[in-house]
Amino acid sequence: MGSGGGEITALLHRWSRGDPEAFQALMPIVYNELRRLANHYLQNERSGHTLQSTALVHEAFLRLVGNDGMQWQDRAHFFAAAATSMRRILVDHARQRQTEKRGSGAQQVPLDEALTVPMQSNLDIAALDESLSSLALVDPRKSRVVELRFFGGLSNKEISEVLGITPGAVRNDWVVAKAWLYRDLQRTEAAE
Repeated sequence: MGSGGGEITALLHRWSRGDPEAFQALMPIVYNELRRLANHYLQNERSGHTLQSTALVHEAFLRLVGNDGMQWQDRAHFFAAAATSMRRILVDHARQRQTEKRGSGAQQVPLDEALTVPMQSNLDIAALDESLSSLALVDPRKSRVVELRFFGGLSNKEISEVLGITPGAVRNDWVVAKAWLYRDLQRTEAAE
C-alpha cells in the first residue's frame, strides 16, 4: 500500500488521543489508499454496476470515522478495519441487488481463480461472505486471514502484524482457508 506506515501510524495515534489536526492530515492519505482499494475491488465488476468506488470509499470512511473512541494501533489495524467495513458494504450491496435466488443466472468462478484475481465480475460476494461466516465458526483466524487478504489487500506481513502471528502461519492459514472455502462453495452450489 502507498504511504509510509510510520506516518499513518503516528497520525492514527494522535487522532486516537483526540488531536483534530492529526485527523485533517490523515484523511487525505488514507482516503487515497481506500480509494485505490475500492478501485481494485470494483475494476472487474459487470458493466452498469451501481456501486461506484467513490461511494464505497465514502461509506467505509464514514464507518471508520464514526467509530468514536477507537484506539488505532497502527496502519495495518486501520486498513484491517477498512477491509471489514468494505466487505460488509459490498456484501450488503450484493444482497440488496439480488432479486432472484442466489446464484441464479450468475456465472460462478472457481474459488482458487477468484481469490487469485480478486473481485471478478461474476464472483458471488454474498455466497463468499456466507462461506467466510461458516469458516469463522470453525476457525475464526483463517476467516480473518481471508478477509484481510481478499477484501483488505493486506500483505502476509501486515496480516501477521494485525493478528499477532508469523507470516508463515498466515501463508498456511491462507492455503487451508482457500481449500475450505472452495469445498464449502462447491457444496452450497451442488445443494441449489
